[in-house]
Amino acid sequence: MVSSVFFRFFFLHLRGFRPVLAGLALCSLLGSLPVQAEDARPATAGKAVADSVGSRMFGAQLFGGSFAKMAGGGIPQAYVLNTGDRIKLKLWGSMEFDDTLTVDADGQVVVPGVGAIKLAGVRHDRLNATVSSAVRKLAGREVQSAAQLDASQPVKVFVTGFVRQPGLYGGVAADSVLAFLDRAGGVDAERGSYIDIVLKRGDAVYRRINLYDFLLRGNIDFFPLADGDAIVVGARRHVFSVRGEVLNPFDFEFDQPIVSLTDALALAHPRPGATHVSVLRSQGTRQMSEYYPLAEARKEVMLYDGDQLNVTADRYAGTIQVRIEGAHSGEHALVLPYGATMGEVLDHINANSMSRLDQLQLYRKSVAERQREMLNISLQKLQETALSARSSTSEEASLRTQEAALIAKFVEQARKVEPKGQVVLNEKTAKTM
Repeated sequence: MVSSVFFRFFFLHLRGFRPVLAGLALCSLLGSLPVQAEDARPATAGKAVADSVGSRMFGAQLFGGSFAKMAGGGIPQAYVLNTGDRIKLKLWGSMEFDDTLTVDADGQVVVPGVGAIKLAGVRHDRLNATVSSAVRKLAGREVQSAAQLDASQPVKVFVTGFVRQPGLYGGVAADSVLAFLDRAGGVDAERGSYIDIVLKRGDAVYRRINLYDFLLRGNIDFFPLADGDAIVVGARRHVFSVRGEVLNPFDFEFDQPIVSLTDALALAHPRPGATHVSVLRSQGTRQMSEYYPLAEARKEVMLYDGDQLNVTADRYAGTIQVRIEGAHSGEHALVLPYGATMGEVLDHINANSMSRLDQLQLYRKSVAERQREMLNISLQKLQETALSARSSTSEEASLRTQEAALIAKFVEQARKVEPKGQVVLNEKTAKTM
């Protein structure tokens, strides 16, 4: 691990442009290095949206209203026709027909004056060719045809189970299951499942939907919805949570009683610097903690419902990086072992005639932070004292009010001061700091 330490030389120019050395300053931006790296990056967008709906569940970010607002799109060309699909059919020539037909339980549509045409199992992109071939065969070449899947048909679909607002929602046949779920407020993130969703048509299960397939791989089946379809969200299955040095710090759902750490980390995506993982288990009345190197744990560790993972960057400080600025003739950056002293730094500085090594100044970021905390505490106490002071007369109360207003302005200005974090040095201890 490398930390950054900056050294700075300061000198003044007097009249006549003759440079006079005023001092050599050493600025340490990192006074003490933590063993575990701290993430200073902002939270990922996925986490921010999940927090906005009050849940850490992976998948909660799906339902923010964007799907509900979208009008139905087209049906993919690879879609395979099935029972209940509506077909717009137009015939002209020796006979005319213009109407919408529904694929019946036998997988066919019955065209008046022509006969039955088998369509179940036909791909969407082959629909028109299949119908044209059947019409020419049944009604003769004098009859021309045009067929298309009716995706604009208004439908009403029940959305129930573990959703925020169960009910009957309107849309068009081309709307996706995601759109109807979004209209119902989305999956209930505290109780509902993102991997166990079914579309029922009548008493039969028509489709099974796993939203993680869409979130992680972009896979989703598009199919026309029909009047009376029911989207049923099941109860939440098994859950493990992940925190720490990962790109996806969420709670994840899985459908098996146990899941391997390898599969869990594939969902969480550890950051490159992650080295270890701790597992907190709650089994019965006991709570146990386990700690593994990440490389070894992937193959053998299994997770159970309710387990909590914390991925860490468990590294020790190896070196520090020192940056030197000011009046000197050497390099502006040094890499030294962690724990190096000022004396070791000075041994590497190539001083020149302008350098004054007896006037060192050391600045540390950690000291600046402590100074900031102490300043804020002092200002807070000052303001509290001014506001809580009692007055025995109205004249004294008026003076107290004016005094409090002045102190408030002073506190406001004082809070803008940026502490430098200077460490006081003396000749005896300077080289051992």
